[in-house]
Amino acid sequence: MTTALITGITGQDGAYLAHFLLQKGYRVVGLLPQRSSTSLWRLDELKITEKVRLVHGDMTDISSLIKVIKENRPDEIYNLAAQSFVGVSWKQPLLTCKVTGLGVLHVLEAARLSNSPCKIYQASSSEMFGLVQQPIQSEFTPFYPRSPYGVAKLFGHWMTVNYRESYGMFACSGILFNHESPLRSLHFVTRKVTDAVARIVCGVQRNVKLGNLEARRDWGFAGDYVEAMWLMLQQEQPEDFVIATGRAVDVRYLCETAFRYVGLDYEDYVESEPALFRPAEVDVLIGDSTKAKSKLGWEAKTSFEEMIHMMVEADLQRVRKQLASAKGTDLS
Repeated sequence: MTTALITGITGQDGAYLAHFLLQKGYRVVGLLPQRSSTSLWRLDELKITEKVRLVHGDMTDISSLIKVIKENRPDEIYNLAAQSFVGVSWKQPLLTCKVTGLGVLHVLEAARLSNSPCKIYQASSSEMFGLVQQPIQSEFTPFYPRSPYGVAKLFGHWMTVNYRESYGMFACSGILFNHESPLRSLHFVTRKVTDAVARIVCGVQRNVKLGNLEARRDWGFAGDYVEAMWLMLQQEQPEDFVIATGRAVDVRYLCETAFRYVGLDYEDYVESEPALFRPAEVDVLIGDSTKAKSKLGWEAKTSFEEMIHMMVEADLQRVRKQLASAKGTDLS
């Protein structure tokens, strides 16, 4: 039985990836930081908490990573752990660089020191492109990160390349563009909007304040993107791939799509708040995943509109359940 170790298993991508690999017949081991606040709600929602083996370790402690690798002997390691909210990275740049950047080096070095023959996937990010040097970004587009998060991700990306070339390790990076789902954190604008829609429909919120409504992103569905991660580790040789839909829409259209789904006009409820703008904005990101389609046979299956509708439905169910629980009645 193939064993996969997933760091960041309690996050959106980690949960979807664990679910995907379990369906493939994998034994899944998930790395958990030893903190009392660790939440398993995403694993619970996918009904897989009892199906994965959760072990304690920390991305800032290489000794704990070596121990986990030696004890579990993974065939594949998926490094998804990160401080992943771009906005927070300006407020906590040191933490972001320690976990999102240096943590990648810890995983690579732990695998090397353990003499593990495992294949390693590193979760890189479109935020590395930042101030874009080309209208559409591919594997050949120069990087220009515009946030501490983007800089930290770029460090991890180049360390992955370096270990691949220096030690012959099967280590590759997926340069994933924005990918969302009902399991997304409320810190992210897509989920902030769909949760607000649900609360406004249910009468518990009046409006929602956002930052730059003109920022454009290439948004895909996380459930589609985890398949690309797996496909990268099934190749003969390790390579890096851009994973994207090739279509970018702005935050304004995101709001329009979400509110229209419930019969509302977003302009009646959405406010742009200058205080929520990023210190250094990334105006537009659009990915070219031609290489992934050609070599991996991968392409996005879920449209932006389908994804947003899915997220609104999930948040409506959550809010109604919360209200029913508070009132002691069933509103479903």
